[in-house]
Amino acid sequence: MFIDTVLVAASLATVARAAQPGAPKPVAAPMRDLEWGQINFLHTTDTHGWHGGHLQEPQYSADWGDYISFAEHMKKKADEQGVDLLLIDTGDRIEGNGLYDASDPKGKYTSDVFRQQPLDVICTGNHELYQASSVQREHETTVPNYRESYLASNLDYIEPETGNQIPQAQRYRKFTTKNQGLNVVAFGFIFDFDRGANNSVVQQVEETVKQDWFLKAIREKPDLFVVAGHVGLRMKEFDLIYKVIRDQNWYTPIAFFGGHAHVRDARKLDDKAYAIASGRYMETIGWVSMDGIKKKSSAPAVAYVSTTAASVSWKRRYIDNNLYGLHYHTGLNDTTFPTENGRNVTKLIAESRKSLKLDNAYGCAPQDLWMSRAEFPSNSSVFTWLQDQVIPDMVSNKDRTGVPRLAIANTGMVRFDIFKGAFTTDSTFIVSPFLSRWNYIPDVPYNVAQKIIDLLNRGGQVAALEADPALDTKYLISPEQWSFRNRPQFETSTATPDDDETSMRFGEDAGQKPLANGDDKPDLIGGYTTQDDLGTDGDDTEHSPIKFYAVPNCIQSSIGFPTDGSAPATVDLVFVDYTQPYVLQALRYSGGDYSTDDVKPYSDLSMTDMMVKWISENWKGKC
Repeated sequence: MFIDTVLVAASLATVARAAQPGAPKPVAAPMRDLEWGQINFLHTTDTHGWHGGHLQEPQYSADWGDYISFAEHMKKKADEQGVDLLLIDTGDRIEGNGLYDASDPKGKYTSDVFRQQPLDVICTGNHELYQASSVQREHETTVPNYRESYLASNLDYIEPETGNQIPQAQRYRKFTTKNQGLNVVAFGFIFDFDRGANNSVVQQVEETVKQDWFLKAIREKPDLFVVAGHVGLRMKEFDLIYKVIRDQNWYTPIAFFGGHAHVRDARKLDDKAYAIASGRYMETIGWVSMDGIKKKSSAPAVAYVSTTAASVSWKRRYIDNNLYGLHYHTGLNDTTFPTENGRNVTKLIAESRKSLKLDNAYGCAPQDLWMSRAEFPSNSSVFTWLQDQVIPDMVSNKDRTGVPRLAIANTGMVRFDIFKGAFTTDSTFIVSPFLSRWNYIPDVPYNVAQKIIDLLNRGGQVAALEADPALDTKYLISPEQWSFRNRPQFETSTATPDDDETSMRFGEDAGQKPLANGDDKPDLIGGYTTQDDLGTDGDDTEHSPIKFYAVPNCIQSSIGFPTDGSAPATVDLVFVDYTQPYVLQALRYSGGDYSTDDVKPYSDLSMTDMMVKWISENWKGKC
């Protein structure tokens, strides 16, 4: 039943073409096969609106319609083998791509695109909760679209008409799998998020697992627990859930599906409990297979011959989302792969993108600018570009002309790289999806203001002033940065702006298990070379490794300072609104007695508006 032979993908005769117009052709690469078990899973997370695929990266160029076709073919394979296949999504489906962000209202098209994929378990991410409108849209649209499978174990909704606090969706789900007849109890959690809109309430996981309904659910004695959650695998929430379930069910297998951290990762909690996180931005489709699960009921199941011992086995693959790989895993080609539903969704995406004019260009980027694949500071860093060029040119206030200012922005406001070539409407939302307004405190003594950037980047002293986890400075950076730093496989950078080396390399994946060499083995392309708790063979595609570098929590531009190099007596302290609680706390630590009453709006333009304006003025010309 299991496929153990490692094959080289170059044996395929042709390279598949991506479905979306303008998407690059996927590149041939050595491949690892998927391994099947009694119950198997396809997992997506943190798609952030990238349902049209990556139009500048060939290894991630398949779209949501292609995923639908892939899932349909894999379901058919499962039925033919008498095994089960379940589909999981663990949130953050919105914010981060023009397909979602460019419409009015936001998400006008993506709800119809996304719902075409049947799912067995779906839960909420924090991005669904930032804006009251997105919370309401999730409750009124996505929850009904997935009425049987949407789970909200620790999330409530405030009804606008009554003010009543009700569950966003059902707390858990019991069901029996189609072919193996396995009894499953599934949950859907979100981490202890406390920055949601006022029509949402996230209950702390520590409190949720004490509630009667949860304790009753884990006493159901199923054949398998499935815990889906918008939770990083190395965060405390999954550990809490695991411990409470294990206190009641020592031998029941548990499959955890996480997200939020934007990385490929897998954990082994015990011999019968494992967890996977499946990347971000539709780059990755996670694959899990489990075997050796013993039914606790006497009901007969479809015959299945296991090739493993009595203990539970758990296999994972991180599938690069491109048609070359999807064809490889299904054994199909350009003609036989697309299903009717998949083709229709691909067409819907293309029409939606055209309606939103996502390919309209503001300018032409002269080079690649990287978030984490270049050192900071350097000419290849997107943060150096912002700090040295965009922010000094754009951050101004007509009523404060001539006043020196320090402008601070957190690096987490940027969510993707800029590629050489056309910078489009789509690129705008991909790179900077957040509103990111600018506020300021006028006339702050310079000897106080100059300390803020160092405090924000050092972190510990600021967060220690108040026992407030919301002010953990890790939330100033991107999820990839803090999650990589917390992975045991990587060295952690302690570099600060005062160090000789501002940004130390912290994450070159430690080597990927190579596939068999052969004369027909294609050249490797750069990509994920994942190392997790299970080893270095998780990626379905063998890649050459890419180096990643640490970046500071925040960047700072000094603007309008005296030309003679002297320090001004006072400055306007300007900052992105997201950083405001951190800045105020840092001010208190550095000797400035300021509160929200002292904060004023600085500019009518958001950071995204400023970036687009700068590009339109400085990157002119056709590509």
